[in-house]
Amino acid sequence: MRINKFLVQCGVGSRRFCDKLIEDGKVTVNGKRPALGQDVDERRDSVCVEGKKIALVEKNLYYIMNKPKGYVCTVKDDLGRKTVMDLLPKTASRVVPVGRLDYDSEGLLVFTNDGDLVNRLTHPRNEIPKTYVIKVEGTVNEPMLNKLRTGVEIDGKLTKKCNLHVVSVDEKYTKLSITITEGRNRQVRRMFEAVGKEVVFLKRIKIGNLGLTGLDRGKCRPLSKYEIDYLKNL
Repeated sequence: MRINKFLVQCGVGSRRFCDKLIEDGKVTVNGKRPALGQDVDERRDSVCVEGKKIALVEKNLYYIMNKPKGYVCTVKDDLGRKTVMDLLPKTASRVVPVGRLDYDSEGLLVFTNDGDLVNRLTHPRNEIPKTYVIKVEGTVNEPMLNKLRTGVEIDGKLTKKCNLHVVSVDEKYTKLSITITEGRNRQVRRMFEAVGKEVVFLKRIKIGNLGLTGLDRGKCRPLSKYEIDYLKNL
């Protein structure tokens, strides 16, 4: 098993977070620093993170959360900010957030210690649809909408086509629904920045057809077997 996948399945953190731990020299395998992509034998090798030995979890756990603003999507935060882990029940042992919502965003977040599901939901090749409700100041005209739908440039690369429509308009804001199949850093906010609009509210409401029905802001619950099977087959 690849070392980063092993760390994820031990509940250490997301694959990106685990790669950073390896790069920073905080992981050892049999007392030596591993290379990124190195394989480990989960039954024989001794793997430590910051000097503490870790092991595979015996039971996979799955939760869904309605994340509020003011929390970061990391297991630990070097700046001492509140993390989404603070909102989980004590029984949610060694799960990690799947993907991210930034500090000022809210909405649907999945947690698990199932490394295969983490990879399934986050790997770009799988193009998992994620739907957001957003607000921008002022109005958004049809040329802007068409540009966003067909792709705007972020870091020198065009975004993939997305589903986007206006939900409502009032004196100050335009409310929109957008579904994307990528997961670039702060992607929705940066897409609108590319057409000169600032997103002032962002909430993820769906991953595929999995939604937040009945789940209050800041609350979480275990996923049902039906929901778990659904996510595994997205």
